[in-house]
Amino acid sequence: MTERSFELIDVTLRDGSHAMKHAFTEEQVRETARGLDRAGINYFEVSHGDGLGGSSLQYGLSKTDELKLIEAAVDECQQANVSVLLLPGIGTKSDVEEAVKAGAKMLRVATHVTEADVAAQHISLGRELGLKTVGFLMMAHMASTEKIVEQAKLFESYGAEIVYVTDSAGAMLPNDVTEKISALKQALSCEIGFHGHNNLSMAMANTIAAVEAGATYIDGSLRCLGAGSGNTQTEVMAAVFEKLGYQTGINLYEIMDAANNVVADYMQRPQEITGSSLILGYSGVYSSFLLHAQTASKKFGVDERDILMELGRMKTVGGQEDLIYEVAARMADEKKSISKV
Repeated sequence: MTERSFELIDVTLRDGSHAMKHAFTEEQVRETARGLDRAGINYFEVSHGDGLGGSSLQYGLSKTDELKLIEAAVDECQQANVSVLLLPGIGTKSDVEEAVKAGAKMLRVATHVTEADVAAQHISLGRELGLKTVGFLMMAHMASTEKIVEQAKLFESYGAEIVYVTDSAGAMLPNDVTEKISALKQALSCEIGFHGHNNLSMAMANTIAAVEAGATYIDGSLRCLGAGSGNTQTEVMAAVFEKLGYQTGINLYEIMDAANNVVADYMQRPQEITGSSLILGYSGVYSSFLLHAQTASKKFGVDERDILMELGRMKTVGGQEDLIYEVAARMADEKKSISKV
């Protein structure tokens, strides 16, 4: 088989957990894993949307324990490997050890773009356990290229084999991606990855820009299933990159079947760019805030777009989901005060 030009990691069963309200069933995971495995995907991610240990009142309770989902996915793999995500402060080292027992082969440790230093012990543990170990710089649009290089070097020094530029808000444009990926390519010895969201309809263009700038790991999800407007669409990437002359190693018909015959059947809603998800990208707000903002909007009777714009002005980051409801409550009080005048 011709050597791949890059590794495409599918995140349907992790980032898609946000859109599914963390309600994946074991059978859904098994069917998706079988499809990804048949299509030739080498790595795909299975976790709560907010990573190992994410099942909670703040982030959303899982319908099925993630370790059972990881075990189910591993059981279906003939050649593919299961990856897991961990956010320090949410997941713990013991969560990683349990995931390894369940069969995980890759660990992706995600921090805010300026906080790579909190991941040192988790990256080191991943390497000790023999995992393919990755550093994930989330909300990359919020930092300068120089700051991203600085933080990426920390990840590399801890033992990360790959460092990702992560467009968590879907706020970046292709020139931003090119600049950041190119800088990391020049400054680091490890491999570089890119993870995009489609809130500004830029996910595919940004992913192409990343690969052309030197990224060798890219993320996608079937039918775009993911937070906000979803991720770069895996099956479309397989087609587009083949047309661009890249070797993906993915069987186009098989990946299309996994998307259209499996994932499409259990999606709770189409992944499209709505007014609110557009605001996520425009204001630079974490993509997983979307469903929380919609819930808060209904509870407090305020426009979800106004909530998201205010969160953008506040420069909120992942882990501050409680602020969504505080902002909505404050807006509702202000609205009542104005109406009384």
